[in-house]
This record gives sequence, C-alpha cells and structure tokens, in this order.
Amino acid sequence: MNKAFESAAAVCRALALCGAIAALALWIPFSVALSPVQQSQQASASSLRIGTIKAINGTAIKLAQDSGPDVSITLQPSTRIVRIAPGEKDLKNATPIQFQDLQIGDRILVGGKPSDDNSSLVASSVVVMKRSDLEARHQQDLQDWQKRGVGGLVSTVDASAGTVTISVVSFSGKKDLIVRTSKSTVIRRYAPDSVKFDDAKPGTLHEIHPGDQLRARGDRNADGTELTADEIVSGTFRNVAGTVNSVDPGASTLSVQDLLSKKSVVVKVTADSRLRQLPPEMAQLIAMRLKGTVAGVAVSGATPNSSADQTAGSSQPEPVPKGADEGVTPRSGGTGGRSSGTPDLQQLLSRMPAASLADLHQGDAVMLVSTEGAGGTGTAIQLLIGVEPILQASASAGQAIMLAPWSLSAPAGDLGGP
Repeated sequence: MNKAFESAAAVCRALALCGAIAALALWIPFSVALSPVQQSQQASASSLRIGTIKAINGTAIKLAQDSGPDVSITLQPSTRIVRIAPGEKDLKNATPIQFQDLQIGDRILVGGKPSDDNSSLVASSVVVMKRSDLEARHQQDLQDWQKRGVGGLVSTVDASAGTVTISVVSFSGKKDLIVRTSKSTVIRRYAPDSVKFDDAKPGTLHEIHPGDQLRARGDRNADGTELTADEIVSGTFRNVAGTVNSVDPGASTLSVQDLLSKKSVVVKVTADSRLRQLPPEMAQLIAMRLKGTVAGVAVSGATPNSSADQTAGSSQPEPVPKGADEGVTPRSGGTGGRSSGTPDLQQLLSRMPAASLADLHQGDAVMLVSTEGAGGTGTAIQLLIGVEPILQASASAGQAIMLAPWSLSAPAGDLGGP
C-alpha cells in the first residue's frame, strides 16, 4: 500500500469508517451507522468533514456537509486524493486521482486542519466516491429492488425471532409474507414528516409497528411464503382515497374528504411530493380489473401468475397502458425473486405524466400517501389524480391499490427509494 493509501486509510480508521464502507449502498452516505449528532461530534474531533461537493473554484471546494453548515475545503499540491467504489470494504482497491478529476456531486471524506471557527479546512487527504459510480450503483440497486423487492402492510412483528409479517395486497386479494432478518440485514426507518428516502435513518425491528408500510429486498423460499431480507425500510404513513374539498395554492395545501374515515384530511404539497395524472384509459382498465376481481371473474386476456407468486401474494400482471412495456412474459416465482415481466402498478404509476397543485379542483377524486405529519397536517409523498373510475369500481379500491411511500424511479441523489 503506497503512502497515498496509507494516509487515506488512517483517515478512515480515525472515524471507524472501514466497517461503515462495507455497508455502503446506493443511497447510504458515509457513516450511515452514525446519527447526525454522532457524525458531527466525530467529524469535529477527528478534523474530518463528510459530504457532497457543492461547488469547485480553483483549488477550493464548497462542501455540503451531511451534518452542519457548508464548509470551504482548500486542497494543496501535497493533498492525497484516492477514489473508492461504492460497496468497497476497505481502501486496498482505492485508486489515486487528481484534483481535476473531482466533480460537483461527488461524495468525499476529507481529513485536514480546520480553521479556528470551523468554517474552512485545509485538506491533507480526500477519499472520493464519484457521482458517476453512485449513479451506476443506483441503477444496479434499482434493478435488484424491482427483481427481489416486495412491499406491504405490517401485520405482526416478532423482534425476538427477527421476523415481520406483512400483508401484500394485490388485485387477487391479500396474502401474508414472513420477512426474516439477520444480523447482516440493513434496517432503515423513514424519518417523520419526510418525503425523501434519503432521510431514512438506521432503525431496529422494535421501531416497526402493525399498520406500518414496509418494503424488503431479498430471496424468497421455494414456495414463496417467506423472504430472507438483505434490506428493509419501513415507516408510518397515511393512505387516503377521496375527493378534494379545497385547494390553497398560497399555502400549498390540499383538503381531501377521506371516503373510508369520512373525515377531512389536510396535506401539504412540496417540491419533493410526486404528483401524477392517471390517463383515462389506464384508469378504466384498472377499474375493470377491480370489478372483475370483486365478481370473482378474471379479466379477459390476463395472464395468471405462477403458483409460487400467488402463494407469496404478488399481484397478477396489471393492465398495461399504451406506451408501457407490452408482450412480455409473466413473472415467475421461486427463490431469488421474479424474472422480468409486466411492470407492477407502482412502476407503471412512476411513468405517468406529472401533475401539479394547479391541476386539482374541488370535487376531483384523488388517491394519496402522506406522512403522519404534525398538528394533523401531513406532507404528500405520492398523489394520483384521474382516479374517478377506480373509486367508483369498488368501495375498497383505495386499499386494493394502495400507493407506496417510496419510488423506485427516483434519481440517485433524491431518493425515492425503493
């Protein structure tokens, strides 16, 4: 190991990052196992700064820290810079790079001498994760979440046994799936009142409660009734299906009359909220499918799932709107997840045209998922308009196609998650 590697390795050891780097994945920043307070305390004590490059001017870098205000980083000719790939367990495979190789959006861990007011730092070493590497890793993780991911409502939690049972809702009904965890399972919890997956914090099974939404990624057993999780994320959310009472553009809020609870629900729409317009033809197709399910008759032309998928509670192939993938083979069950097939409902919704608060009017039918919120006002995560045919098809339609609070189509720096 040359001097550049030795210096960078010393920086990592100082912050105990070598173990954390082993857990690095697409959406996990440096020191994912540490709370923001712990990160700030350790970074200050060790003269380390962790974050994303916000701007580059000459030999100076403006660093947006994971915790704390932006800080100015000055690099010198003697500053050692090495590049590591997401997922690397240590720095033995690190590659020396030059200052000109750094770009806005790269993730860096900087060690050096801070100024008296901690607003700047002269760097002695820099460990870099390139933005392009993170985006490539994002695509890999995205495909894996789509292939081996499953989501549903939590029905029971047995922390001592390390299991969570979720109810997976599909057009064919509800099925229970046991999610098994181990010491290596990454467990994260959605931050309260946050709409971004990036804000998910390290969590434990004890924080998960019945009624929470949970998504897991892992391998299923042979009959599809259990999943051994590599990673799970959970949170407490509100799912609402109803009609718009009023829209307040000034406050960016929306009042909706929930058809299930018969109560008025107020949600705030932010720049991070995902609003989608459901095309009439797709809404009609989904409504027809719901009617067929309610009547106990399969929709003509639908391809049944394999018995393994049915046992696991995976939905049957959803109707595919014009422009979406068509003519693909049905999903197959079995250990290791599903093969490529007709996109599931959440994937289809992510491709729908974007909408805005200005598109909503009193009396419009909507479906949404939001945070619990403080003071009774949650923040919209996903909101779908153009759903009148769906809500007319079945009184329980809002539950039948419950929206997920995470998006698998979000860019690497925005999570939407999985």
